[in-house]
Amino acid sequence: MKKGKFIVVSGPSGVGKGTICNILIKELDAEYSVSYTTRSPREGEIDGVNYNFVSKEEFEKMIQMGDLLEYNFYNGNYYGTSKSFVLDKINQGKNIFSEIDVNGAKNIKKIFSDALLIYIAPPSIEELKRRLVDRGTETIDKINERLKIAKMEMEQVDFYDYVVVNDDLDKAINDVRKIIESHV
Repeated sequence: MKKGKFIVVSGPSGVGKGTICNILIKELDAEYSVSYTTRSPREGEIDGVNYNFVSKEEFEKMIQMGDLLEYNFYNGNYYGTSKSFVLDKINQGKNIFSEIDVNGAKNIKKIFSDALLIYIAPPSIEELKRRLVDRGTETIDKINERLKIAKMEMEQVDFYDYVVVNDDLDKAINDVRKIIESHV
């Protein structure tokens, strides 16, 4: 049986990576690897759908047990990817999407050299700030922290297989679709 592809999508908060992934998962009959996190759910987020929300203690136990493919401490919270879920699905021939930050993507590339890494970039930091403010889910201090992180991340995208600028959502979706179709 042909193995599935592990598709890692990264980008700053507010860049549209979740929207792009959700649309392409449906179109390409792929699955989503729901990350684990210690952050609190945002309004409308559902445990097990958007994230697996766990306590810091539960997350640290997963680290100790080797239950995570990768994990990172980002903006005050842990985020990580289930090792067993990804490996099981790939071995079943399913393509798996995962939204992972830059540090996690670097770790994934070390473990899965054939993983497809795609970075979604904003057209500018100013546009990213506008999107985060318009989303209305965080304080200006949190937004400024996210922008600081985004600037640092964007300086490290050279190891990604592809960088797609999301200045037009339909075009970005089409660009990512073409990239994935050329690899699976």
